[in-house]
Amino acid sequence: MSLTTNSHNSPRLPPFFYNTDHRLRCLAQLRSKTSNLEKYIYMSGLKERDPNLFYEVLLGNMLEIVPILYTPTVGDACSNYSHIWRRPEGLYVTIEHKGRVRDILKTWGAGDAARIAVVTDGSRILGLGDLGANGLPISIGKLRVKPGDFWDLYIAGAGIKPSSTLPICLDLGTNTQKFLDDPLYIGVRRKRPDTVEMDEFMNEFMEAMAEIFPQLLVQFEDFSTDNAFRYLDMFKFQSRCFNDDIQGTGAVVLSGFINAARLASAASGLPLSEHRILFFGAGSAGIGVAKQLISFFRLQGLSEEEAKNRIYTVDSKGLITADRKGLQEHKKFFARTDYQGPALTNLEDVIKYVKPTALLGLSTVRNAFTEQVVRCMASLNTRPIIFPLSNPVSLCEVDYEDAVKWTNGSVIFASGSPYKPLEQHGKVYEPGQGNNMYIFPGIGMGSILAKARHVTDNMVEQASIALSSSLTTEEEAANLVYPRLARIRDISAQIALAVVRAAQRDDVDENPILRSLNDIVLLEYIKAKQWQPCSIHSSRL
Repeated sequence: MSLTTNSHNSPRLPPFFYNTDHRLRCLAQLRSKTSNLEKYIYMSGLKERDPNLFYEVLLGNMLEIVPILYTPTVGDACSNYSHIWRRPEGLYVTIEHKGRVRDILKTWGAGDAARIAVVTDGSRILGLGDLGANGLPISIGKLRVKPGDFWDLYIAGAGIKPSSTLPICLDLGTNTQKFLDDPLYIGVRRKRPDTVEMDEFMNEFMEAMAEIFPQLLVQFEDFSTDNAFRYLDMFKFQSRCFNDDIQGTGAVVLSGFINAARLASAASGLPLSEHRILFFGAGSAGIGVAKQLISFFRLQGLSEEEAKNRIYTVDSKGLITADRKGLQEHKKFFARTDYQGPALTNLEDVIKYVKPTALLGLSTVRNAFTEQVVRCMASLNTRPIIFPLSNPVSLCEVDYEDAVKWTNGSVIFASGSPYKPLEQHGKVYEPGQGNNMYIFPGIGMGSILAKARHVTDNMVEQASIALSSSLTTEEEAANLVYPRLARIRDISAQIALAVVRAAQRDDVDENPILRSLNDIVLLEYIKAKQWQPCSIHSSRL
């Protein structure tokens, strides 16, 4: 039972228990912890003891607490999950459940009330690799915990009702030997299945999800690159699903790039259609983002082929060209056919050849954007666009302070992990954070309210455009590329509105009532649907 609901006459409580603001006490206890992982453990315990208090503290202190519950601390939580495990959270569906997945899903008990599930197989958690069953905190962080408890980012960011969420880890084994050798590892002790066995499992799982939770939207999260594309392609037209790494990351980066390109073009006079983008990193996130950024050039009037030619991709072997032997299937889409010289394996050499206006990193290679690379970008552009998007900070391609210093403050910057504003030469610089949490809550909420049969490419694109248009006048004056996180619920409502309208235009919506509402009324309807914790404290933080 929550302490806040106990009787006033209980002799087990301090005499002045009801005369204090417990949010202040929680913040003091939180801030006394010496590491972010300890803070994560503390907040997880608070969520179990008093969910309402947990969400009041979170909603009142988003900028401070989101980096603890999500990026970057969630990476540490996943890496150490078997050792910090306290209690059951979420739902594990293992490879050993093959043939009876339906029975396992029925144990959750939400049925028709379930609306959103975040599903990971732990095979590529952030940039940390195959963490196996330790990947569950990713699903928890984007949702919540268990029936009767409350969520995290979907709940805080969009206001999804806690009891309608479902975090799932598909425990299919792990190829990371140190976990298989760890006596405290909580997952199945076997190597990952081959493609045939995994396809059979995934088909059974998705069919069971649709049967047991008929109103559910599935968000795939942190699958390995090949499987991320494979299962999105396999299920996107037969299930309510999307992939956050491919579509969510793509949408949030498209949004930031729209605003960044406007700032860069205003400084240089370069037409928006003439930007050139270089991607360092060609996994599921990198290629997914690159495909989404085709939309930017299409919005400027270019054909798809012309748009594709404005985008270059680089992996660990250098510039990706079509004549490379053994090229992975997902890398072929952007492989260059117009370069005939010797292989360009050095990033600085690639930049000098391509002359990009924007350099985006999704490589998980720490400090890949060296001083020489950043200065090269600055020498080519009045305001270079540099987005080091790899998570967590320990894998980020360049730190904000270095990017500002090496470009003399001209950089237009957004990272996947949070950085604090900094002051140099009397000027305050504020970084952007191109994090998926701006996008996926709104996509999820809009899809749920529209009762969309599928999540279409247009729905994702319109979510991105809505985010890019959500800056306030003050944020635009500060040359920001993303709105400030403290407004996340209002932003998510605007994104949900755009997603609903896109679903209607694509004729995949099954909630005809929303078609009769104008945009003003629909936005108010969306905001009214956002769940709020029961307010039990008198003072505000």
